[in-house]
Amino acid sequence: MTAHRRSSDGRTDRVAVIGASMTQFGHREDEWIMDLLAEAGTECLDDAGVDADEIEHLYVSNMTSGEFEGMTGVMNALVHELGTIPAYTQRVDQTSASGGAGIYAAWRSVVSGDSDMTLLVGGEKMTHRSTAESTDIIASVGHPVEYKHGVTLPSFAGLTARHYLERFDAPRESLAHVAAKNHRNGIDNPNAQFQKAVDEETILESPIVADPLRLYDFCPITDGSAALMFCPESIAEEYADEYAVISGIDGASDTHVVHERKDPTVMGGVVDSGSGAYEMSGLEPADIEVAELHDMFTILEFLQMEGLGFAEQGEAWKLVGEGHTERDGELPINTSGGLKSKGHPLGASGVAQGVEIYEQLVGEAGPRQVDAETGLCCNVGGFGNCVITTIMEAAQ
Repeated sequence: MTAHRRSSDGRTDRVAVIGASMTQFGHREDEWIMDLLAEAGTECLDDAGVDADEIEHLYVSNMTSGEFEGMTGVMNALVHELGTIPAYTQRVDQTSASGGAGIYAAWRSVVSGDSDMTLLVGGEKMTHRSTAESTDIIASVGHPVEYKHGVTLPSFAGLTARHYLERFDAPRESLAHVAAKNHRNGIDNPNAQFQKAVDEETILESPIVADPLRLYDFCPITDGSAALMFCPESIAEEYADEYAVISGIDGASDTHVVHERKDPTVMGGVVDSGSGAYEMSGLEPADIEVAELHDMFTILEFLQMEGLGFAEQGEAWKLVGEGHTERDGELPINTSGGLKSKGHPLGASGVAQGVEIYEQLVGEAGPRQVDAETGLCCNVGGFGNCVITTIMEAAQ
């Protein structure tokens, strides 16, 4: 699939992102999935300066509205709520990578020439269920046999973290560095679920969840929504003075059964989707200047850094400890606060990653702003079962 299309005057045309929005993440009492989706969708229309009747395609990234709320058909309901009838609409479910898959679907709709204005909204409502209920719903993404025996994503994370620490002689404190960094970044994100610093001592003394991982190594259960607006670059300047373009994007899968992987510290879906995105964009890992990674568990930040070529295998923990990934470091990672601090409303998370990269590239990140013209986001489903990697660049 080419990263370009042909505009009406024959010029090569790229897909542009011209607007973005993100609701407050956290516990949204008395607000349900349609409230959240409509809030982000309306704000994105306003941010992009696009009228509802201009939308030709509308995608909704959502994993569990049926399981959490007993509501299906959220995409049709949202078209009605936003007034975008008769736009084509589709729900995108790729477990916790649904947001990234939504970006892929929206990009395809524009790059193919099928749509000149595509809105993507991702959202989830989760906090009205107990932690046990939520964990059980999310655990269903695993293999049925693993699920039957009570193997959950947190348990996979604990086993992988133990193996990584022992194999690469990494101290337990290295994982605490990730959590503390992302909490510091979340302080400056007004929409983050947690906007407070957490010191490493507190992290290391928090309750054990899946040894060696403790409470602060895990992201929270979250309500929230986020949205992005896509169009051909040839018309982007009609709507925005500053915008970003998607220069590379790819998706990949790994084994459904985690223990069948040759190396549990290598996320094959990350490696393959990253490789495809780099090839499409013509960029290399060294060209990326800001990144949003899927830190549902702290160990995943290490594995994605290595899978995407930001660090050699077994070396990511050293770079984090040296400040390489801090906001003022060589490669700022999770300037939004990541899933760890910002929150993880499943279908919204990958979209919110895209929102952060877009805002960084167009200079709208406020106190989180870094100097970047290229950015990458990596959205992971399950324990690396499916992955979408997206590269954006500031329009020149």
